Amino acid sequence: MPKVALYNQAGSEVGSVELAENVFGIEPNKTVLHDAVIMQRASMRQGTHKVKNRSEVRGGGRKPWRQKGTGRARQGSIRSPQWVGGGTVFGPTPRSYSTKLPKKVRRLAIRSALATKVNEESIYVLEDLKLETPKTKDVINLLGNLNINGKALIVTTEQDENVVRSANNLQGVEVLTVTQLNVLDVLKHDTLLITKEAAEKAGEVLA
Repeated sequence: MPKVALYNQAGSEVGSVELAENVFGIEPNKTVLHDAVIMQRASMRQGTHKVKNRSEVRGGGRKPWRQKGTGRARQGSIRSPQWVGGGTVFGPTPRSYSTKLPKKVRRLAIRSALATKVNEESIYVLEDLKLETPKTKDVINLLGNLNINGKALIVTTEQDENVVRSANNLQGVEVLTVTQLNVLDVLKHDTLLITKEAAEKAGEVLA
C-alpha cells in the first residue's frame, strides 16, 4: 500500500496514512487516461456551429435568366453555392461531440489519475479540513503552510459550503467532493489536496 504523509491545517506533519493499493497504488494506464480526457473535453463542446445552405439563405426565388440563348452558363438561382451570398455546401451543422467509455474503463482512468499524483508525490492528505466561516485568506494560509504552488484541487468527503466559498475567488484552486472526482480535473491541477476521510472513501468507491 502506498504510504504518504498526513498533515494538519497548520501544515505540520502529524503522521502517515496508507492509501488503498487498488486505487492509489496501481500502474497508471496512459492510454486509458488519454481516452478519458478526450471524452471529457469532447463532451464539453457545445456543438452549436451552424451555416446556411441554399434553402436557408435569403433571395434567389426565380431563375436569374432563361436557360438558353444568352451565351452565359445556365443558372437556376442566385443563391446557389457558386454565387457570392449563396448557400454553403457541407458546412458544419449542430451536433453532439459527446462520446462514451465503458464504466470499467472510466473507473480505471480515475484510478490511474490518482495513482499518477501519488507517483509524482503531488498529493497531500489532510487530517481534516474545517473552516468556521467562508474566508479566502484561510485557504491561502492553508496552501502556504503546505508550500503548495500552482493549481490545486481540494477534495472533501461532502460538500462544505465554507470551503467552497473560501476557494471561489482563488484562480487555479477548485473544490470537489469524492463523487465529483474526474480525470480532467485531477490531471489539470498540479497538486491534489485530499482529506483523510475523502481518501478512504475514494478507496472504497473506486476499488
